[in-house]
Amino acid sequence: MTTPPRRLRIGLIANRSHQDAPNSALVQLFRGAKEAISVLQPELIVVGRTLDALISHDLVNGYPAMQRFPYGREGGLMKLVSRVVDSEPERAVDAVIYLIDPVDPSSIFPEALALKRQCVIHGKPFLSTLASAREWLELEALAAGAASDASLDAAFGFAGEGIALIAHDAMKERMLGLAERHFALLDGYTQRYATGTTGGLLNQLAQKIKGEDAGRNWVQPFLSGPLGGDAQIAELVLERKVRRILFLEDPHVARQHEADIQLLERAARTVTDFALVISDADGADRWLDLLARRSAAV
Repeated sequence: MTTPPRRLRIGLIANRSHQDAPNSALVQLFRGAKEAISVLQPELIVVGRTLDALISHDLVNGYPAMQRFPYGREGGLMKLVSRVVDSEPERAVDAVIYLIDPVDPSSIFPEALALKRQCVIHGKPFLSTLASAREWLELEALAAGAASDASLDAAFGFAGEGIALIAHDAMKERMLGLAERHFALLDGYTQRYATGTTGGLLNQLAQKIKGEDAGRNWVQPFLSGPLGGDAQIAELVLERKVRRILFLEDPHVARQHEADIQLLERAARTVTDFALVISDADGADRWLDLLARRSAAV
């Protein structure tokens, strides 16, 4: 007898400004992704006040698989970090949705920063914008056999769009491998952007694949991250010229330009319904595979 796949377990928290209003990001997520959630039937581990908000908006009536964690001030977010790193399959979360308001000071508390860092280290999606959560649920539902949500088609048509490709030194080979395996998908974008050395390496790869002339300017390189390249890409995000950022981080080294990295993530969170950052190197292959499948439906 075939064992059914384990139900996905998702940690969930939203900053206050993303909870209360009838059109808040939390409400948009649950109403917009209703079909995907229905297909996946994930177990949700929800931090205190976020669950209160879901209940107040009548979004979880009868939901069968939900666990309340304490309020953030009582350690709920700290407990969620622990579940990211837990080695026990029946306790560990598979992904974290943390809808971050870039001007909420709690988003830079140690436990909030640790939550993202441990997701990167342990290869689990950290979804901090409405767009990233909607996309991830859509792609996971697609992988589970669901039909695509036509209301999202515009987000999966890559002509006329740009994508940013960024990798720290220890992750550049991973980026080149991903770009080579998913070259057709990335080539479907109208424009690709990268910081510093990564841009030059990607252009060399493109020349190998497309020919010296055709591949020479495949990527538009900006300054390196420490010299301001992250800020240059952040401006494109704010102008809605870049929707997706694949940022392969090395979480094990001290980074003198940490503020620049956070600036880029903050830009994506400022346009939360539009932009997303993927930092999970281990899951990037799956993301790009599913992205190609979903784009074919447009």
